[in-house]
Amino acid sequence: MDDNLFIFALAGLVGLALAAGAALQAWNAWLGFRRETLGSGRAPTSPAAARIELASLRERVRRLEVLASGIEL
Repeated sequence: MDDNLFIFALAGLVGLALAAGAALQAWNAWLGFRRETLGSGRAPTSPAAARIELASLRERVRRLEVLASGIEL
């Protein structure tokens, strides 16, 4: 009877260790993905560059809205 309890406890610990290892590996993969995603974006070097980029994006959105409404520029 004690042998069966020992085997079940050992099997439970092995299963828990495997699940923890898989979760840790998935966490590390997700962190690597996020680092790659965040690192691939280019950040403006100055506030002026950020304002210029924002103005450019606004102009592009305005042009797309005009095209969507059916009016040619």
